[in-house]
Amino acid sequence: MSGNSTFHHTNAAVLSVTAVDAPIVVPSTEFDEALAGTLERLGLRPGLLEEVAGIVERRWWPEGVSFADAAARAGEQAIEATGIDRADIGLLVDTSVCRSHLEPSAAVDVHRQLSLASSCLNFDLANACLGFVNAMHLAATMIDAGQLRYALIVDGEGSRHTQQRTLERLAGPETTVGDVFAEFASLTLGSGGAAMVLGPADDHPEGHRLLGGETRAGTEHNELCIGDLDQMRTDTKGLLDAGLALSAELFDEARDHGWKWEDADHYILHQVSAVHTAMLCQRLGIDPARAPLTFPTRGNIGPASIPTTLALHQEHIAPGDRVVIGGIGSGINIIASELEW
Repeated sequence: MSGNSTFHHTNAAVLSVTAVDAPIVVPSTEFDEALAGTLERLGLRPGLLEEVAGIVERRWWPEGVSFADAAARAGEQAIEATGIDRADIGLLVDTSVCRSHLEPSAAVDVHRQLSLASSCLNFDLANACLGFVNAMHLAATMIDAGQLRYALIVDGEGSRHTQQRTLERLAGPETTVGDVFAEFASLTLGSGGAAMVLGPADDHPEGHRLLGGETRAGTEHNELCIGDLDQMRTDTKGLLDAGLALSAELFDEARDHGWKWEDADHYILHQVSAVHTAMLCQRLGIDPARAPLTFPTRGNIGPASIPTTLALHQEHIAPGDRVVIGGIGSGINIIASELEW
């Protein structure tokens, strides 16, 4: 059977969304220089990251800054932006793809760093690049049900280790053209932290209501992108084609469910590359001028991408504007949600 899962929220609002940039700027030209020998030997031209992917630079954290540190920094800013008492936060979800170890959860480190209450439920939620939006859905559902008042969602990503290992591997004498393109997506990644506080809309008229959305699964494509901290191999064209097709199917059915996403005021899309964004906008009939970009200077920062783009763009969103957030996650899954600003 095929179809969307649709969901609606009644009393959940975004109270704050924040982003923290990693401080070390790494231009794509440095990657070209590191791979100069391989590119020349294989007859590949430098500049593909900037010319094709549209990524001029990305950022790295300094040595010693953990993924949980990045998530906690963003979380602290998100709490401070709301003015709420952190003792009232009943849920903390860490959605980071990057993690230093399998257990304990990254959430426990963030919980400790933020001095949250012992009554605050905390855990990790992972779903490739869609984990943050999935956590928004979960938190809003719990707020609607009256199980908690405030939820904090955090994410901390770091591409430094993965990209250093990738560059070392691709610089080797046995690297083939196939290897370069299979690991090309690893070089588009970026680093950053993001966080969001959600709470009850009836107590926060200044908040931005989360109205609901749609999800759709295409898990027959689960082997198109597989990675860990040391290596990620991606069938870039296969993932793009499958993601575009599934996105179109989701948008078409969402229209039948009453969502009028073709005329939203802003589209906060998961940021992958210039080609991906342009083709997604074209396929879905989205005006590219309404889809702000962060990938040129930050790369693909995984689940932190959507909240980072929203945080950086929010000053341009007027009260009452309709904001659609969404993206494609490896595996693959699609999600789109609507906010009333």
